[in-house]
Amino acid sequence: MALKGELYIAGPFDEEQIGSIRKHFAELLGEDVNFEIKKNDGLIGGFLAIIDGKVYDASFAYRIKEAQHALVSNNLSLGAEICAEDVKTVGAATKPFHSSASDIGAVLKNRLRNCDAKPAIYEYGTVTSVGDGVVRIEGLSHTRYGEQISFDNDVYGMTMDLELEGVGAVLLNGQDNVHVGERVYGTGRVVEVPVGDELLGRVINPIGMPLDNRPLSAARYRPVESPAPRIIDRQAVNEPLMTGLLAVDGIIPIGRGQRELIIGDRQTGKTTIAVDTIINQRGKHVCCVYVAIGQKLSTVAQIYETLRAAGAMDYTTIVVASASDCAAMQYLAPYAGCSIAEQFMYDGKDALIIYDDLSKHAVAYRAMSLLLHRPPGREAYPGDVFYLHSRLLERAGHLNEAQGGGSLTALPIVETMASDISAYIPTNVISITDGQIYLEPELFHAGIRPAVNVGLSVSRVGSAAQKKAMRKVAKKLRLTLAQYRELQIFAQFGSDIDSVTKGILDNGDRLTETLKQSQHEPLQMSEQVLLLYAVMNGYLNDIPSPFVRSFQKGLLQYVRRTTPSLFDEMEESGDFNEAQEAQMRSSIESYQLTCKS
Repeated sequence: MALKGELYIAGPFDEEQIGSIRKHFAELLGEDVNFEIKKNDGLIGGFLAIIDGKVYDASFAYRIKEAQHALVSNNLSLGAEICAEDVKTVGAATKPFHSSASDIGAVLKNRLRNCDAKPAIYEYGTVTSVGDGVVRIEGLSHTRYGEQISFDNDVYGMTMDLELEGVGAVLLNGQDNVHVGERVYGTGRVVEVPVGDELLGRVINPIGMPLDNRPLSAARYRPVESPAPRIIDRQAVNEPLMTGLLAVDGIIPIGRGQRELIIGDRQTGKTTIAVDTIINQRGKHVCCVYVAIGQKLSTVAQIYETLRAAGAMDYTTIVVASASDCAAMQYLAPYAGCSIAEQFMYDGKDALIIYDDLSKHAVAYRAMSLLLHRPPGREAYPGDVFYLHSRLLERAGHLNEAQGGGSLTALPIVETMASDISAYIPTNVISITDGQIYLEPELFHAGIRPAVNVGLSVSRVGSAAQKKAMRKVAKKLRLTLAQYRELQIFAQFGSDIDSVTKGILDNGDRLTETLKQSQHEPLQMSEQVLLLYAVMNGYLNDIPSPFVRSFQKGLLQYVRRTTPSLFDEMEESGDFNEAQEAQMRSSIESYQLTCKS
């Protein structure tokens, strides 16, 4: 009995051509095929056959699509046809090749000329159920996890469950345009996102669609999920990434390639710290990626305007999966953002990525997993929720010189409920990261901003990620603050306080005022060193706490006006010598006299 199949041909039917196609498939499959012949002008030329669950595509449209994908992805085989010497690969990343339009045109013509060659073979399946952005598919027996699948009407999805009975997938767009009985086609490729310098200054969604009403033409693509750099390809984290926040850079230093968690209750300034860190990278040759997961669009718009006004969008990409987007898009967002930032790292650049926030990401993954009928675990999260974030955060690191020397610093944000940092998701992420910045609601409401709890905050890289100048002035900072906080608690229960205790408390008050900082006003490293030097060496002892910040603001303006070379030299060397220390003392004392007069 002959096989049954469907044959799609563009333009008028040619009996000779159809006979040749029948002969070809009879030889290929070992038996005759009875085709139902249909016209499809969308193929442009060639043919497409569907036989026994497989698609045999020898159409012009497919060839053009594949050639286009090869060009934008820098496919090595196509690049070799164009100019073998110009195509070089470094690990998983590919550098762009350079060729003339005539060369590219010649390759495209050659591929289209050979469209009657062996057709591309891929599978198709049938939608058996659809709902809430999740589809069940019969067929696609050879698909792989994370593969991009396509539906009609330019709808795309991603496979998430591979079972004997079929395939479970999530829809990335067009949730209302997929129906039971429709065909689903495998692409043979995992989900990819555009990468490269073309993404800087842009706002996109997790599948690379622009959201800023401007066309996007990327030269390269990268899978949204890729292996973390190997141990042998890494080097130690020993270069600082300055946030511009004295409370962070002085007590909880962050290094390039580090993963530092920002954790705290809602409305305690977590996003502000992240945004200020991005703003502080202006002029420091750091490419930044901000990933908004489950955020309100109004909030994202406000962040965009803040970065734009500060000139930070020139080196920043924003990836948005808002609260109104489906769970699959929110799940995909951090991986897409990481791929964009990761490409900068493999290109030998320094990159910073913000995940805002991973608690919403875990909730989206939980919703998606439950819809896929995966067995729930603690708090209804699936059993692999730890792996969900570990495989993401492990992609950050500092590559050695043999791999280009680039770095990727990750600042994930996690929201707690009622200051419970021992909850399921917070403890998971804490165990993966290299430290955490804990923001305490009580400190925030008391006007101490950033509301960093020194006792519960830690950087596991520590002083290795600090410049020498900062290490000199900040080495006793944590201990001094810890003593102050402890004595402050006990002082509440007693009326009589000895002079030593009162001195410690007064000094702690001045130090606390020093660490306060207005949002979107980052300080340079040299400015931070000057302020800490003044307060740690007793130059502010005669100044009442309420006037400390105004004194320090005036001091910075005075030094910038009188001895600007002091800041420049300190920024260049990262340290200060005896002469520069004497200059700092002289400047502070001169400004004190100016204030008194």
